[in-house]
Amino acid sequence: MTIETTVFTFKLSNTFEEWVKMFDSPEIDAFHKTVGLTPLYRGKSLIDPKEVIVIHQAEEGVAKHVFSDPETIKNIESGGHIYSTTKITSWVSD
Repeated sequence: MTIETTVFTFKLSNTFEEWVKMFDSPEIDAFHKTVGLTPLYRGKSLIDPKEVIVIHQAEEGVAKHVFSDPETIKNIESGGHIYSTTKITSWVSD
């Protein structure tokens, strides 16, 4: 099993503080656990506070699969994540 670290950057339609309330909610925590994602970091840009970075770890391919699901996309957009601005990079250590 290869562990993949996936880095997401994207823009928000609301404030970082509003988005964080959703991202840190018990519902999103339960979602992450259900799909096998471990959030490692989330933060905002010093230059543009509406630009966000999120770093997840999971088994290889899980993050891209989860975040390409139309239902997941609809749910994350409802929290202020502008999906069309998302850039995804994936990293492994072996």
